[in-house]
Amino acid sequence: MVYLPEELLYTAEHFWVKQEKDVVICGITDHAQSELGDVVFVEMPRVGVRVKKGERIGDVESVKTVSNLYAPLSGEVVAVNEQLKDHPELINKDPYGEGWIIKLKPSDLGEFSSLLRPEEYRKEIESV
Repeated sequence: MVYLPEELLYTAEHFWVKQEKDVVICGITDHAQSELGDVVFVEMPRVGVRVKKGERIGDVESVKTVSNLYAPLSGEVVAVNEQLKDHPELINKDPYGEGWIIKLKPSDLGEFSSLLRPEEYRKEIESV
């Protein structure tokens, strides 16, 4: 069974979103990292870049494949997880903690309504 923290929101592109004040922390889900296998490299956007919801913002490379990362919300990238440059395996070990990928300052709060609740994301991945 895939671990899905109940306090997070999700995207159909396998990103999780955690709101902390006016910033959201984002990363890939436990389901996504388990499908990818051992992560060996992460390409992330630069801090200060403005992104649009659904836009490609980087890649996660594993021993099996390369997967695109898509912005879960529109906004400004205010931080990237620098630890992932030397330790991309943190995504496998702790996808909802030390394996976070970016922090965004959302520009359109209305986009939160498009995010999936845990039960909706669970249905999404079980139907594949």
